[in-house]
Amino acid sequence: MTPASNAGGNQDSNSARKGGQSSSSGKPAKKYNSGNRKNPKPNSGGKNSRSRYAKRVDEVSAGGLVVDKTGTKGLLIGRLDPKDASHERLLWSLPKGHIEDGESPEQAAIREVAEETGIKSEITRSLGVIDFWFMASGKRIHKTVHHFLFTEVGGKLAPQVTEVDDVGWFPIDEIVSKLAYPDERKLIAKSGKLTP
Repeated sequence: MTPASNAGGNQDSNSARKGGQSSSSGKPAKKYNSGNRKNPKPNSGGKNSRSRYAKRVDEVSAGGLVVDKTGTKGLLIGRLDPKDASHERLLWSLPKGHIEDGESPEQAAIREVAEETGIKSEITRSLGVIDFWFMASGKRIHKTVHHFLFTEVGGKLAPQVTEVDDVGWFPIDEIVSKLAYPDERKLIAKSGKLTP
């Protein structure tokens, strides 16, 4: 969930000046022309002639932190870390998923929490919105996630088959340290009181 280093499109100041040094007249040097994004260089040929840039895709999701009926534990989902050679390390995060057509962020959040964890819940309040960039399948993904605080109302703890490797309740005061992604850690750390 950490944004890709090139996600914002910032250029290094040196890369923008490859075309030459500043002239003795004090005028700025010509900028290096890397081609127009909308109109790639003509006659370049080949499959890559349309564009050298990854397509941007916007995604919107919703989810958050469920607090159990006792008000002492929070619910997280675990997915195996794809970079872990032992295939044993779990990355813990907040349950969340895509908002379907016709759904509000609140409706999607309640549905996704139930699907991913087996736990039914009610929204207590909004925790805020996180947005970040990442690359997937050759595309630049801009993801926005609406987060809510929930209270458990029922259900049976069970990870969603094919999407989640584990689910678990953790003491509220350990949630921030358990979360694998800095954006989620920061969101929960600044959320104040997490119990009803």
